[in-house]
Amino acid sequence: MEEMKNNALAEEATAVELEPVKKKNIWKFVLASVVGAFLFLVPIPNGTTFTIPIGMVIDWVAGLLELETINLASLLVLVFITFSTIVTIINMIFKPAIIQNNESMKKLFSPTPLYFISRLIGLVVVYMAYFNVGPEMIRSGATGGSMLGVSTTLISVVMCIAFLMPLLTDFGIMEFVGVLIRKVVKPLFTVPGRSAIDLMTSWLGASNAAAILTTRQYETGYYSAREAATISMNFSFVSIPFCFVIAKLIGVDEKFTVFYLINLICGVLMAMIVSRIPPLSRIPDTYDEIAGKQINEEMPEGVSKLKWALNLAGHRAEGATLKGVAKSGLHVYSSMFLDLIPVVMAWGTIVLILVEYTPIFDFVSIPFGWYMDLVGIEGAKEVAPTALVGFSDMYIPPLMLADYAIERTRFIMGSVSLLQIIYMTEVGLIVLKSRVPVNVGHLFLVFIERTIIAIPLVTLLTNLLVTF
Repeated sequence: MEEMKNNALAEEATAVELEPVKKKNIWKFVLASVVGAFLFLVPIPNGTTFTIPIGMVIDWVAGLLELETINLASLLVLVFITFSTIVTIINMIFKPAIIQNNESMKKLFSPTPLYFISRLIGLVVVYMAYFNVGPEMIRSGATGGSMLGVSTTLISVVMCIAFLMPLLTDFGIMEFVGVLIRKVVKPLFTVPGRSAIDLMTSWLGASNAAAILTTRQYETGYYSAREAATISMNFSFVSIPFCFVIAKLIGVDEKFTVFYLINLICGVLMAMIVSRIPPLSRIPDTYDEIAGKQINEEMPEGVSKLKWALNLAGHRAEGATLKGVAKSGLHVYSSMFLDLIPVVMAWGTIVLILVEYTPIFDFVSIPFGWYMDLVGIEGAKEVAPTALVGFSDMYIPPLMLADYAIERTRFIMGSVSLLQIIYMTEVGLIVLKSRVPVNVGHLFLVFIERTIIAIPLVTLLTNLLVTF
């Protein structure tokens, strides 16, 4: 008994004195976290499936933008691209003081040559698709019209995410969760515990929401470059409702429970593997030059885990203000739409033209046909292109699989398409638009790795768990 008392006294003597946190900041953390967790993480019934409240908010905003006579979201896409292109040209020629003297505006309207070309191409494509004029291969529903639809969806998604996301990132919940589960997440995925929030946001909400959340965490100093790349390319999984939509589209919705279970198991296993091999393993563990390193999940000696988690959360909440949230949201929103939408319209349309009007994907997918045949997928040669076209957009593989006769093949390749994660019109462009130091080559290599790993994993689990 005496020994236990002495040990307790020794621990108390060596305990680190934490900087005190005001009660109002703890309450700020609690209230914001409860609201943020409810919006982004709590599944609620929505018809025959489940969604999260932020998904319902996004749908509500999308509904407000769709009037009987005009789709305001499509019109906003047209306005955003027109505005960004015209102001960029004005800035390049005249360099007005109002832009040159404002660092944020200067950055937005002084794009790299690639982004400038994207704005020009995107401008042409959006006018053709919106007014339904010009060559059909550019404006059709399978090419430019499809990308206009994707961009229209992004209007409501980013509008909601940009201004509500700080409830998860700026008020302490990520610090709190990160301390509590670091010892589980770090060894499994080589990333901080706080990344569990990204994972839950994606799997219960939307992959683009999780990607925006992840890149924002890097740009504010809470992930290293390697961690941000690893999280965005492994954890930005499509939502449960979208999985159901895909399952229904390819005609396997009656097997949705096992379909989603296979995706869940494979997603976890693939994240454990891909995070440990190049190119992700070779990205440096350096922090954003502007923000510097802000994260601290290491627990001081002699301090309980809960106390340390609350302390970090309280201090994080102390610096969060409504003005800061509004300013941050406006920056995220404007940068996403002035850069992201033109790129989606331009390069998404170009890739879809290649898919629809050329045999290029049939040719380059031949090795995948051999590989899929080797692991026992029926009709491998016919469906091999679906293993590659998802790099451009997540909707294309399911659409190609929808009318394929063999249900088992539809099931396997539909699951593989969801596990690929790196869709350029969604996660890919969000990551490229950010300051995370990755390029198209990184994204494509990870896409190929995930595809190669997913095919045998999904096939094995399908053979074990599903009867056709």
